[in-house]
Amino acid sequence: MTLTLGHLYPDQLNLYGDRGNILVLRQRCQQRGIKLLVVSLGVGDALAPDEYDMLFIGGGQDREQAHLAQDLHETKGIGLWAAIEDDMPVLAVCGGYQLLAHYYRPASGPDMRGLGVFDAWTIHKGPRVARCIGDIAISWNGSTLVGFENHGGRTYLGTAQPLGKVLKGHGNNAEDASEGAIYRNAYGTYMHGSLLPKNPHFADYLIGLALRRTYGKNDWVDAASFEEEGDLTNGVTTPDNPEATDYDPSVVLTPLDDRLEWEAHAFLLERMGLQNEAVAALRTHSY
Repeated sequence: MTLTLGHLYPDQLNLYGDRGNILVLRQRCQQRGIKLLVVSLGVGDALAPDEYDMLFIGGGQDREQAHLAQDLHETKGIGLWAAIEDDMPVLAVCGGYQLLAHYYRPASGPDMRGLGVFDAWTIHKGPRVARCIGDIAISWNGSTLVGFENHGGRTYLGTAQPLGKVLKGHGNNAEDASEGAIYRNAYGTYMHGSLLPKNPHFADYLIGLALRRTYGKNDWVDAASFEEEGDLTNGVTTPDNPEATDYDPSVVLTPLDDRLEWEAHAFLLERMGLQNEAVAALRTHSY
């Protein structure tokens, strides 16, 4: 079984080790006997949506984004939109997230037009306004996500659904407790870290979405694994009822030994003063 991931602008958008997200996805696939092929899509490369099962866009500096925004519109926009409308999983971090919103207004210079995938926009309020820097934790899908943020731009959501609610940290704009954005299976976030090494459940969620979309709901389900993890669905969702609102495709993946990942996750929660959430994370994912 094979999945192909398109990595957009890997040379320009790789702040704070965002490439680590790719390494985690590849490792977690490999441990389950799934081959993850990674294809780099640089400036000038077209994006043919039928050639990929997942997409990733990392973060970069403002000066790089203007050039990439133009390339995104001219060579990748149509293909990227088609992929997202066809429910391809997409993870966009920081600058990549901003590029998928309507526009980014820098502290100086003209606006940079985004693709408008997320009904959101970003404004950099200048050097006199403190950057959003530090550890961050958000609520997500009945659990938590942790990471590190460092952004000067403030993102404001229109009708877009946020990825989660900020428990500690700044999030989109340090004003409304929102973090990230969701459209279909596209996820935008300001969480570096890298994000996925300390959040194995989110990595598996993305892998599960890709497998379900590419191979169908029945062709990749590990039945024994599903029975073992069935309590996670609270008796509501099953592979035969994947349209339920709380369906989590990651529950049908073969479980991995994630003790170190969850210890790192809990450590970060404790460092932010979220002791109850840290205890809950370790209790839920005990081995």
